[in-house]
Amino acid sequence: MKLKSLLVALSELEIDKKSFSKTNFNINFITDDSRSVKKDSLFVACKGLNYDGHKFISEAIDKGARVVVGEKNKSELKLSKGIPYIKVNNSMRALGFLASAFYGNPSGNLKVIGVTGTDGKTTTASLIHHILNQSGKRVGLVTTVSAKIGNKEIDTGFHVTSPDPVTLNIILRDMVRAKCEYAVVEVTSHGLDQERVAGVDFDTAVITNLTHEHLDYHKTFEDYRNAKAKIFKSVKKITVLNQDDESYEFFKSLTPLGAQVLSYSIKSKVASVYSQNIKDIEEGTTFEVVDGVQSYSLETNLMGEYNISNILAALTCCRYYAIEPDVIKKALKTFKAPKGRLEKIENNKGLEIYIDFAHTPNSLENVLKLLRRKADSKQKKGKLIAVFGCAGERDIDKRSMMGEISAKYADISIFTAEDPRSEKVESIINEMIKGARKLGIKELKDTSEVAEWTSRMVDGMKHIYISIPERGEAIALAIQKLAKKGDTVVICGKGHEQSMAYDKIEHPWSDQEAVRIALKGGVKEIKRPNL
Repeated sequence: MKLKSLLVALSELEIDKKSFSKTNFNINFITDDSRSVKKDSLFVACKGLNYDGHKFISEAIDKGARVVVGEKNKSELKLSKGIPYIKVNNSMRALGFLASAFYGNPSGNLKVIGVTGTDGKTTTASLIHHILNQSGKRVGLVTTVSAKIGNKEIDTGFHVTSPDPVTLNIILRDMVRAKCEYAVVEVTSHGLDQERVAGVDFDTAVITNLTHEHLDYHKTFEDYRNAKAKIFKSVKKITVLNQDDESYEFFKSLTPLGAQVLSYSIKSKVASVYSQNIKDIEEGTTFEVVDGVQSYSLETNLMGEYNISNILAALTCCRYYAIEPDVIKKALKTFKAPKGRLEKIENNKGLEIYIDFAHTPNSLENVLKLLRRKADSKQKKGKLIAVFGCAGERDIDKRSMMGEISAKYADISIFTAEDPRSEKVESIINEMIKGARKLGIKELKDTSEVAEWTSRMVDGMKHIYISIPERGEAIALAIQKLAKKGDTVVICGKGHEQSMAYDKIEHPWSDQEAVRIALKGGVKEIKRPNL
């Protein structure tokens, strides 16, 4: 594409006329990564959390960059003679609009449905995709787990929030080429704050909830909420809001004139769509939906009220696009939760073993409350054992909150590693313990006493916690020594993820594999140089 044509996408240009006259040449590639620059590339110098792309401009030019976009004044940079430099107010935002233009404005040729929120984004986005797909629509999906275009699935990486603007627009372009009508995109607060979805036209914005998370990055809840607000300020057709959430009125007030507000609820009967008569069944839930003037019963293999809320969000969105209730009924019966979302691991030991992505106070409480109720409903009540950690270099406040939540609902809490990064696992666990001790639960230090302690628990002893820094050892202890037939073990925090971050290294990791190894009597290990 001619550079001159690309520049039309940028409304805030500061470029001298002499440079602007030299823009009638082809650009063959756009990137903000100097390592991937090719001949005749447009390099966008972005300021990241850990790097400044302006420092790599010379490297990008040496590799073939034909033009540079950045935020700094030209006088501050050492540019090769004859290389046009385009100054913008926000490089990352500019990258989004440039990528969209370069790949043919794909979002303008799709009905793009953005799904955001603290918890339940991936499940809700996947539900919308599944329902639309089952109705016969051609639809693509982008989540933190993977991207789907027809029958093709694309891995989106180890620890991914929203893809970078170039990757996202490539995926959207491929959806257009595959003749998709809809694109369902999971949108994170980091992605919104860092302008990774800049240039994407959203027909619809859906929010699941807004609870305590990412305050290490956003600093305050208000800043976190304002980051989420970006998608609602620019939506074209409808917003789908959770009327049970405290931020409902805030997001409702942001909806642009001309866009419709639809609401859903599991508590209120004044929402556009609401549920009633929610009942647990053996492996799932039944409930009734009141949808305007009609009502109908639904059945799902998903468990928990939080999942009913996710279903209502998806249903409300799909009903706007004229998907009939009968189609939704059939789609719900065949929907399988995304990997690592209360994923049940079958075994021959008589244990209920689940892997869940719960890594926020709200999601952990939802999962443990559900499994606590499920365990207590059995004729012979089984123990609930929770294995989880809290991420390093992330929200510190949630650590004690999650420790307290586990102490409240789980019989045994095993505190362990979850992406400690540069922090010491033991220090993170100590923060979690502070919350657990608020409820007066005791620590089990010597695991050789497990049998004695667990037998005393049956007699009404208070819950206990154990600190096992190595995640593989923690999972093995839970399955091999602590859990008995009829007990429930839930391993939280990693879900679908395929790596564990220590320092700046992503080590291959899978909770699913760790469980399989533990069931065979082994322990999954991470080989780290400093061990």
